[in-house]
Amino acid sequence: MIKKAIILCGGTGSRMFPATKTTNKQLLPVYDKPMFYYPLSLLMLIGIKNFLFIINKGQKENFLKSIGSATDLGINIEFKEQSKPNGLPEAFILGENFIGKDSVLMILGDNFFYGNMLSPLIKDSLSTKKGANIYLYPSKNTSAYGVVELKKNGEISKIVEKPIFTKSNLVITGMYTFDNNVIKYAKKLKPSKRGELEMVDLINIYKKKNNLNLIKLGRGSAWLDVGNYDDLFSASSFIKNIEDRQDYKIGCIEEIALNNKWINKHNIKNRIKFNNNSNYSKYLKGLI
Repeated sequence: MIKKAIILCGGTGSRMFPATKTTNKQLLPVYDKPMFYYPLSLLMLIGIKNFLFIINKGQKENFLKSIGSATDLGINIEFKEQSKPNGLPEAFILGENFIGKDSVLMILGDNFFYGNMLSPLIKDSLSTKKGANIYLYPSKNTSAYGVVELKKNGEISKIVEKPIFTKSNLVITGMYTFDNNVIKYAKKLKPSKRGELEMVDLINIYKKKNNLNLIKLGRGSAWLDVGNYDDLFSASSFIKNIEDRQDYKIGCIEEIALNNKWINKHNIKNRIKFNNNSNYSKYLKGLI
């Protein structure tokens, strides 16, 4: 069972300039919470408690101010500053000490996942002891992502990065699990023409070794790459609509920790103080 996760919160955020000129985009609000709360909450929901945040230089203090006491959330958080973004697989090189001899999940800090059946589906996939899992979602916008093309028998035909044309609509979302071999595989990668280590190259290593598993996130689930203003607005509207109609919060890390019995009422009271006299605090008061 995977017990460690890397949340990737680096990058230049250039698609969201000027708002991200002075801060990580993952700190921007998506409705009433920082963007990174959503991937963090998903991983807490499936039982992961140990996290490494990979962030830009000089941003640690901002993340600490945003998250508050990890103890009051019943989780452990480490930070690793990245001098400059060199591609997603670099996370496994930077996180070598954190990963140790374990398997690891990695999720992008600007990815939003939602769905009633998502948690059990992902949680079940964490029991994979060998190889890698990639999580696929049907999308019309295939030219913006890595795409998996399948044979008629359902086996993988090929994986292509941002294809101009493809018959497949299965894109690779920003969540992955890997066994411990990922560290040595990442170190062997060569930069692409973009000058970065490519996730598709890393995934293809597992494919060639027949150690790649596909997890399809189908109907009843939602996935958004909140890396531009349009998707940021869409995600905020989506969250607000659901919260207004169903009277519960999406991505409330305190509620998840309480339901998991990682924390108690005393910790919730501390979090209420941390969030001051906000609507978020009012919701937390309702939990106790």
